[in-house]
Order: sequence, then C-alpha cells, then structure tokens
Amino acid sequence: MTTEPLCWYKSSYSENGGACVEIAANLAASRGVVPVRDSKVLDGPVLDFSVGAFSSFVAGMKAGRLDG
Repeated sequence: MTTEPLCWYKSSYSENGGACVEIAANLAASRGVVPVRDSKVLDGPVLDFSVGAFSSFVAGMKAGRLDG
C-alpha cells in the first residue's frame, strides 16, 4: 500500500455495537485512495477504495439509496 502512516478514525455516529468500520482519509489527497478496515480487527485486511468510489458510497448512504 504505502509507507505513509494511516490516521484511522470511526464515524461519530458509530455506536459501540461492534459493527463499525474505520477509514484513513489522510491518503485521499496524496494517493487518491480511502483505506477501510474492520474496527474490531485492527491487524486485519484493509480495502482501498478510490476517492470517487468512496464519495459515491457516502452520497448514496446519505440519500438513503443503500438502505437494506
């Protein structure tokens, strides 16, 4: 991935129910990616999404288009 340190954070809307993800948005400008990981498995796999894909996901969530 990168040698640049990742600054992980969870949404302030996350409850302590254990079903959370964390993102490291500090690579968005410099690398064009948003790494995502499971907040319960800090050493687990990390998925890298392009800034455009992640922005589309967030917009879809805000608009209610991705509700189950």
